[in-house]
Amino acid sequence: MLSKETKLDMYWTMLLSRRLDERAWVLHRQGRIAFHISGIGQEAAQVGAVFALRRGYDWFLPYYRDIALMLALGYTPRDFALSMMGKSEDITSAGRQMPSHWSLRSANVPSQSATVATQTSHAAGIGLAIKLRGEDKVVLTCIGEGSTSQGEWYEGVNWAAIHRLPVIFLVQNNQYAISERVERQMAVPGPAAKACGLGLDGREVDGTDIFQVYEVIAEVAEKARRGEGPSLIEAKLYRITPHSSDDDDRTYRSREEVEAHKKRDPLLIAQAILEKEGVLTPKKLEELEAKAKRIVDEAVAYAEQAPYPVVDDNVTRVFAGEVSHA
Repeated sequence: MLSKETKLDMYWTMLLSRRLDERAWVLHRQGRIAFHISGIGQEAAQVGAVFALRRGYDWFLPYYRDIALMLALGYTPRDFALSMMGKSEDITSAGRQMPSHWSLRSANVPSQSATVATQTSHAAGIGLAIKLRGEDKVVLTCIGEGSTSQGEWYEGVNWAAIHRLPVIFLVQNNQYAISERVERQMAVPGPAAKACGLGLDGREVDGTDIFQVYEVIAEVAEKARRGEGPSLIEAKLYRITPHSSDDDDRTYRSREEVEAHKKRDPLLIAQAILEKEGVLTPKKLEELEAKAKRIVDEAVAYAEQAPYPVVDDNVTRVFAGEVSHA
């Protein structure tokens, strides 16, 4: 049973992610950053999943829309702003990688490849290591539904299923693989239906309801810890924004469609649930909004004055120093 404090913390993480994400769009339109890829509309699936697992203990391999997931793991708005602006203090790549290519050592988030779907294979490898060591850790990896057509995804899921590895494959089905709808990507109703042919547990969940996601992920995580193998969870939701800041989504979907889906905004759904339960009051909401604005303002201001990388640092963070293999 989630406490009121935990529920409020979950909502706060979603809210902070949304306001940070919105600011990124403004910064891009002002020409102050070069690129942004958004997670608006997908926050509930990401935060619900993280809160269902053990932060600092389990492993996480996110994908590029997982802003809210990373914030839930301890990545800060300042970290994100430094990455967006390509500054030398960027903890993921010292300002040399595209934004949203996450890593966070303290939360067991390895540095990821820019190639779509490769995190699935990495997750299976980490899952195998966990099994060989006899640990009860779980690996969560996220992906969009379009990327389940990639060969790497099938290889990773197949390997995990064969060896009954403690991996949760969370597919955030936002209905569009860039400009292609689900029915043009696969001949089954959705990614969860692919689980049967691969030999693992496949489930659908309402990805706009943070508490439903939490319950499903918590359940399959305990199953994985007991050695009962991996699961494929399809979180059904909607990508409210264009694919990226370089995309014009008006070329493949109507404004009426987008507006209709905004009625299932996960932030508003969580807000309504918490207001009904008496966890969130108008005064508290006002306080949280002001806090989010202050934190985002401070993060952007700090990043804008931070230095860019210099040429002499070109090879830093490429090769590790002393590494313990214990």
